[in-house]
Amino acid sequence: MASSLLALMKPRVTSGRDEVYVAAVPLRATKGPAQLLTSTAYSLNLWDLQHFMVIIKPSSPPPHSQALVFDFQPKDPENIYTALAVLSGKAIPGVILTRKLSKLPRRKCWFVGSSKAGAIDIASEFNEVWKTHLRVGHHDCRNYTNGLVEYLTGEKYVLDRLRSTDTQR
Repeated sequence: MASSLLALMKPRVTSGRDEVYVAAVPLRATKGPAQLLTSTAYSLNLWDLQHFMVIIKPSSPPPHSQALVFDFQPKDPENIYTALAVLSGKAIPGVILTRKLSKLPRRKCWFVGSSKAGAIDIASEFNEVWKTHLRVGHHDCRNYTNGLVEYLTGEKYVLDRLRSTDTQR
């Protein structure tokens, strides 16, 4: 019975489908007190003070199986003027970043589903239409993560599900 329960808890990945994950990292800020505050908020697991991103792990065999990170953030996140604009609720220039990842993070990384093979191309299509003006609380990394995961897997509001699961621990 215990082994069947464990089997239900493990992510089920069908061969030929790319794995989709959501990860959280500390917000980036200017050096000094602001950076200390964001790192502390992350360590205390304050959900609203974390940066979220999507990771796609292709099902294709090596060397093409390296995971890719997709995230949306301010163009210059460590600039003091960016921080002031964010605090005042103004829109700022944002940028979509894509980078390779040698291995999945061990902490704050959740398997959220599978996408048909070709998830990287699907994510690129999504990125082509994503508007890059960033306004915290209205059009930020959370909206990007929710939107991209929905586009890849069909699941809406994945961060709400993860948040409710994370607070129950």
